[in-house]
Amino acid sequence: MPADAIPLDPFYRPLDGPEGDRFHATLSTTGPWFADAQHVGPPSALLVRALERCEPRPGMQLSRITVEVLGPVPAGEVQVRAGVERAGRTIELLAAEMSAGGRAVLRARAWRLAVGDTPAVACGEADPLPSPEQGVSRPELPPGWLPGFMDAVEWRWLQGWFGEPGPGTTWGRLRVPLVEGEPTSPLQRLTVLADTANGAAAPLDLRHWLFVNTELTLHLHRAPVGEWLAVDAHTVLGPTGTGTVSGLLFDERGHAGRCAQSVVVRPR
Repeated sequence: MPADAIPLDPFYRPLDGPEGDRFHATLSTTGPWFADAQHVGPPSALLVRALERCEPRPGMQLSRITVEVLGPVPAGEVQVRAGVERAGRTIELLAAEMSAGGRAVLRARAWRLAVGDTPAVACGEADPLPSPEQGVSRPELPPGWLPGFMDAVEWRWLQGWFGEPGPGTTWGRLRVPLVEGEPTSPLQRLTVLADTANGAAAPLDLRHWLFVNTELTLHLHRAPVGEWLAVDAHTVLGPTGTGTVSGLLFDERGHAGRCAQSVVVRPR
């Protein structure tokens, strides 16, 4: 059966209605290594959803988002809360937290900025990527990888693949909603994809090496749009078991921002 024909669950089902803060993380959130732990992309996007809904104000946009990974994020019930840490007329600092089983597993902070009028002086964007239609579909999983999250995204590779060490550039489109019964925002979609940068750009064979990111940071110079989003990522490994992953983020209109991850590198 083709991957896009496999019945898939939404990433999350709300447990207290659309305005509640408790969710059930389904099999679609689980990562390729552990059947009971979430890939950090979907829960990071759920925190972004909470930040987008936190005391929203017209004319404001999220500019920088950092998600700190405090430990494994289990599948099953999670709770998400968000609030304003530093209020302001043009600059605000927001915070959000995800907990599971009585412990915090993710924490996020985000700067929300007032929108200005600068199209006449906009500059510095990277060149647009080739379209998703020009990418290569690689629906198979690398050996040993588990189903779940990997099946919930449609991939179109411009460079590399999860099973090939080296830099990677891929378009991705979610096959499932983030939260059942509601549309998924472009920023939520982009957050899911940005957390795959360390896998897309892993410089070593992932069957023999473990890359664990301690955080995910997105810097956006404009709001993303659409369903197809892309990450163009590369990794630098240091001599002491740590590394950095950085990537450019795109939608079909062009360059929208950057992402970064700090990673711990260990043999399996």
